Amino acid sequence: MTLRFHMQMVGALQIALALAHTAFGRRFNWKEETARLSLLNRQIFYVHTVFICVVLIFFGLVSLFCANELLAPSRLATFVLAGMTFFWTLRLLFQFFVYDTRLWKGNRFNTNVHIFFSALWTYLGCVYGATLWNQINP
Repeated sequence: MTLRFHMQMVGALQIALALAHTAFGRRFNWKEETARLSLLNRQIFYVHTVFICVVLIFFGLVSLFCANELLAPSRLATFVLAGMTFFWTLRLLFQFFVYDTRLWKGNRFNTNVHIFFSALWTYLGCVYGATLWNQINP
């Protein structure tokens, strides 16, 4: 499969991830959990969640519909790809060094989710990283 295919695939995956956020509130009991927060913190939480979704949709749309432009050598493509590579690599590191292992170890479902998202963050980081590498080393 071509790098263009993988760029479009990560675009579709990021849009799907943004849409999946619509179910997170019910799955993680956000209404009850955030009720304990102050009004300001609760609203910051919800605003940040919306903006994460906006970023995911933007990253997804750019990757899905501008894959050729990201693959073509340019200064802008290099900067965009560097940002996306950094973003997803950092997200992968957070998966292992910020989330407490007690959240998933010993729980089959949570362990499978942890593995799935670790693989997803790795895939996203690798696709953007490989595309960035091609920009830097034509």
